[in-house]
Amino acid sequence: MFAHIIQTLPQVLIDGLTLGAVYAIIALGYTMVYGILELINFAHGEIFMSGAFIGTAILIGLTGVGWIAAFPAVVTLILVLLITSVATGFLGMGIERVAYRPLRKSSKLITLITAIGMSFLLQDFVRFITELKNGNYIVNTPSLFSGKVSVSASSLSSSFDDATFKVTFIVVLIVALCLMIGLEIFVNRTKWGMAMRAVAQDPDTASLMSINVNKVISLTFFIGSALGGATGVLFALHYGTIDPYIGFILGLKAFTAAVLGGIGNIRGAMFGGLMLGILEMFAAANLSTITGNVLGAEYKDVFAFAILILVLIFKPEGLFGKAVTEKV
Repeated sequence: MFAHIIQTLPQVLIDGLTLGAVYAIIALGYTMVYGILELINFAHGEIFMSGAFIGTAILIGLTGVGWIAAFPAVVTLILVLLITSVATGFLGMGIERVAYRPLRKSSKLITLITAIGMSFLLQDFVRFITELKNGNYIVNTPSLFSGKVSVSASSLSSSFDDATFKVTFIVVLIVALCLMIGLEIFVNRTKWGMAMRAVAQDPDTASLMSINVNKVISLTFFIGSALGGATGVLFALHYGTIDPYIGFILGLKAFTAAVLGGIGNIRGAMFGGLMLGILEMFAAANLSTITGNVLGAEYKDVFAFAILILVLIFKPEGLFGKAVTEKV
């Protein structure tokens, strides 16, 4: 058993980092909104899904006019990421303005139910539009980067098997790293980032210091949704097939990653996403071996959520979170 785990380790790390990078960026959207409004925005998974569809529609359109054949793939990727990020950023702002802001003074349960309602609304809206155009809600994304790369891990140690990855693996990792580093710099080194941190700590006091709380909250939704939309494009490019329901389970797992790292903590969300992705791929590759073929790779989701439960039992504030005491 141990030998099999070691053999599959290089492939597990590659697949886990790809999936973990996707979880990490989506988790940032959850953790940013929660950090400021203490709202679990369950519609965020569907904003990610909308980004995947918007990006795919742009790619299909560019393919039709011959753009993809004429321009380098990197230029096309940057263009698609920019357009999709802006579109999903405004979508997130619109959802906040229409569905969440009027309920800001209401109980958190009502806002939570509204978020779940928005999630289903977006799913069915995208499904309706896609079926209207294609007759089928499952869509294949045009490929921008083709080819596979082999990693000769066995040359490092005979205990390892060789691994392979798609070229899009490198694209996903580089873009994800740029997005995470960019967000970290924005939040910690800009005036708007300082305003976001001030509103997260105490919105009433922040408003007394001439900070426009509504603008800061709108900006938070814009940035979180733009990141989610860009991640949707990366997901569509890497996995090649999308449908209106990809955001639900993936969003739940990204939320799990945010809780795992300590919801409200940006670095915790990044770490939680990467850790969850690697653990999930580890379970997919080795669960049948560890359990003697009782549980197969399809039970990897159980593994992921079992980890969430364990973390919540022993460290409810998450790995990077701080315990908060409430005064009675």
